[in-house]
Amino acid sequence: MLADADRLHRTVDQVLRAGAIREKKRRAARAPVDMGALARECVDIAVARHHLAPGAIALETQGEQPLMVLGEPDDLRTVITNRLDNAVKYSADAVRVTVALAAPTPGTVWVRVQDRGVGIPRKHLKRIFNRFYRGQTRGSLVKGTGLGLYIVRAIIRAHGGRVFAQSEGEGQGATFTVELPRLARA
Repeated sequence: MLADADRLHRTVDQVLRAGAIREKKRRAARAPVDMGALARECVDIAVARHHLAPGAIALETQGEQPLMVLGEPDDLRTVITNRLDNAVKYSADAVRVTVALAAPTPGTVWVRVQDRGVGIPRKHLKRIFNRFYRGQTRGSLVKGTGLGLYIVRAIIRAHGGRVFAQSEGEGQGATFTVELPRLARA
């Protein structure tokens, strides 16, 4: 019953966020955000929420310097949490997810979430970010609204970034990369 209530709460939250995003009137206060610390927080939440064994979600960071972006922390938390929740939901029997943070250029930060789950058929890769779109894969009976990736893309675009997905097809897992402008060091 608690799991159903939690799922319903997340569904209502997604519908409300999607409505707010469509109106484009919302301007949240932006602040410097350490993406490594935020990713660690989201990994800890996902491990607890899904009752995962330690190490089921690995976090890899690049270097010792924090990877900072200018953003709205709650929205960026929503992005990473959504990606982790989907990676767990669409994993096969054993959950093995990797979250990697990197700065591929001096002006960008990448947060990459890779799973080894059911994968995404290539024909669905361009449409998965559309509102209410739910791609079907064989054997996948995962519940959802089809709003999560739409919200992720809208949040990342509002932050001046982009998000993209890669998969070699069904049974090959998926990798989602969020690219954000890096905050210049003072």
